[in-house]
Amino acid sequence: MSAAAIVPDDEPTIAALLAARPQLRMHAMDGLVLEEVPLARIADVVGTPAWVYSAGTMRARLATLRAALGGVARVHYAVKANDHLAVLRLMAKGGVGADVVSEGELRRAREAGFAAGDMVFSGAGKTAREITLAIAEDIRQINIESAEELEMVSALASALGRTVRVALRVNPDVDAATHIKITTGTAETKFGIPYGEVVGVYARAVALPGVEPVGLALHLGSQILSTAPYRAAFACAAELVRALRARGLAVRGMDCGGGLGIAYRDEAELSPVALAGALRAAFGGWDLELMVEPGRWLVGPAGVLLAEVVRVKSGRIVVLDAAMNDLIRPALYDAWHGLVPLAAGDAVGMAAPLDVVGPVCENSDTFARGRFLPLPLPGARMAVLDAGAYGAVMSSTYNARPLAPIAMVDGDRWAVIRPRQKLADLWAGERVPDFLGEAP
Repeated sequence: MSAAAIVPDDEPTIAALLAARPQLRMHAMDGLVLEEVPLARIADVVGTPAWVYSAGTMRARLATLRAALGGVARVHYAVKANDHLAVLRLMAKGGVGADVVSEGELRRAREAGFAAGDMVFSGAGKTAREITLAIAEDIRQINIESAEELEMVSALASALGRTVRVALRVNPDVDAATHIKITTGTAETKFGIPYGEVVGVYARAVALPGVEPVGLALHLGSQILSTAPYRAAFACAAELVRALRARGLAVRGMDCGGGLGIAYRDEAELSPVALAGALRAAFGGWDLELMVEPGRWLVGPAGVLLAEVVRVKSGRIVVLDAAMNDLIRPALYDAWHGLVPLAAGDAVGMAAPLDVVGPVCENSDTFARGRFLPLPLPGARMAVLDAGAYGAVMSSTYNARPLAPIAMVDGDRWAVIRPRQKLADLWAGERVPDFLGEAP
C-alpha cells in the first residue's frame, strides 16, 4: 500500500509535495533528485546534516518575479533571507539590488558584487557606525525608522560633509495576517514611524541638513499569502504621498517592502503578478519609482536540509541528526516543512503518524508532530523541504554542534560552498583568563 492511500485529506502526500516542486523528482534508482543531482550523492560526500541549494530554481524564480514586475517596480533582494556569498552573487548577476539590515549584510553584499548604488539599508536599530558606513558608501537610500534616527543620520552626514538620500518607513497599522513573530506593520511593533506622524517628520527631513528625503517605505511582514494586506497598506501610503505633495514636498519613490509568501504545505502561493496588480492599482499614474524587497519567495523553495535518522523510539518518534540549531523555524514559528525520504523505497509503504525530532536538549527541537510518513529505519535519510530562506542564515552552534555544510546544485553540477565546521573551530576564538589557572 502506498503512503498516499492513507494520508489524511488535509495533509499533502509525498507525491503531492514533489508534484508542486518541479526542481525535485523521485527517481526509482537514484532517489530524490534536485535539478539533475541525486541528493544521496551529496549526502554520501558531505555527510548529514547538510544544506543543498538549487541555483536553477533561484534563477527561474528571479526571472518570473522580474517579468511580473517589469515596468512596475525595481527588485531589491532581502539579504537576510539567505546571505551566502554564492546566493548573493547569483542575485547580483540577475540584475537586482539588495536590501540590507546590518553592516555585515552591507559588506557581504558588496563582497558578492552588488553596487553601493543598488543597495537600501533598512532596520529599526541602525548604529552610528552602520549609518556612517552607508553614507560613506553612498548607497541608494537609508530607510528611516523613527524621528530620532532621522536626527542621527542628519548629524552624521553633516559631520562628513555629505548628503544622504533617505526614505521614511511608514507603520500603516495593517495586519499582514501572518505569524505574529514575523508581523512588522502593526502599531504595536517596533518598526516604522506611526502613520499620523509621517507628514510632520517628512517636513522636518526637508529642513534638516545632510539628508535628502526621496520618498516613503513600508514593510508589513513575511510569508504573506494574500494581496489584501498589501492593498490596505498601499492605500495608506498613497494617501500620505497625496498629503505630502499637497504641501509642496517632493516624493519621488515608494519602497513597498517584501513579504511574498510561499507554499510550504498546500497553501496557494502569492503570485508576483497579483502583487504587480496591487502596485498598479495603488500607484499607477503617480509618477513614483517603486521598489520591492522579496527574499523568501526567491530562495525558500530552492533549499533543502538533508538529515539522517539516528534512531526510532517507541515506533513513532523519529530522531534525526539535524536539529533546531540547524533549522529553527519549526521551533520558533511552529513552521510546517515537508519531509521527503531520499530513497525511493523509503517513500512508499504504510504511513503512520510520526513525531520527527532532533537531538538537541529542548522539547521544541521538533520538525513535525503526528506527520503521516512511512516508518523509516535508522540510517535512512530525509530532506526537509523549502529550507532555502531563514534556514542556514539563522543556524547556531547550540549544544556545541558545528555548522552544517552547504552545497549548491546547478543542473548536473554541484559544489560545496561551505564546508562543515570543524569541532575545534567552535572554541578556537575563546580564551581562558590567567586567573583561572591551569587545567586540573
